[in-house]
Amino acid sequence: MQAMIDALARLPSVGPKSAQRIAFHLLKSDIEEVKKLTRAIEEARGSVRFCDRCFNFSESPLCHICADERRDGSVLCVVEESRDVVALEKTGQFRGRYHVLLGAINPLEGTGPEHLKMRELLLRLEPENIKEVILCLNPNTEGDVTAMYLARLLKPLGVKVTQLAMGLPVGGDLEYADEVTLGRALAGRREVGE
Repeated sequence: MQAMIDALARLPSVGPKSAQRIAFHLLKSDIEEVKKLTRAIEEARGSVRFCDRCFNFSESPLCHICADERRDGSVLCVVEESRDVVALEKTGQFRGRYHVLLGAINPLEGTGPEHLKMRELLLRLEPENIKEVILCLNPNTEGDVTAMYLARLLKPLGVKVTQLAMGLPVGGDLEYADEVTLGRALAGRREVGE
């Protein structure tokens, strides 16, 4: 029992109490439901891989986004992880392609540019005739450092480099926003009516 709780606690965002609740739930569940979950995990682990082009998760050499000829191949959105692709796709606003770095620069954890898919990004630019690279990285220290590093690499290559606008969430109150968010909202302001 403890081995199962310990294994579940190693999952992201699952603490010891949540792991214990999941373990007890699985033990009380119908054995067929547990087998179904086990098979789904094993099948996914055996068939899901990285896309050869963008490093998103895929069940074939190219993910469904890279294989879609209707997408705008001249615009590339760079993200940290596959879950970021999912979040952006839910908006229905982006019709270009993606490049997943598989992380962000984090010297404290020993993650440098050489550990990320940056070289592969640079190798895509000319053959795919990329005109714009959108840096869509998390608004934290690691994401900011990674964005600055990539911008320095990409700008001399004649590619338009843009970044997501940052600021206040829709429906938020100014009094509850932190100083960094308010500062970015002020810096990224635009003319009314744009």
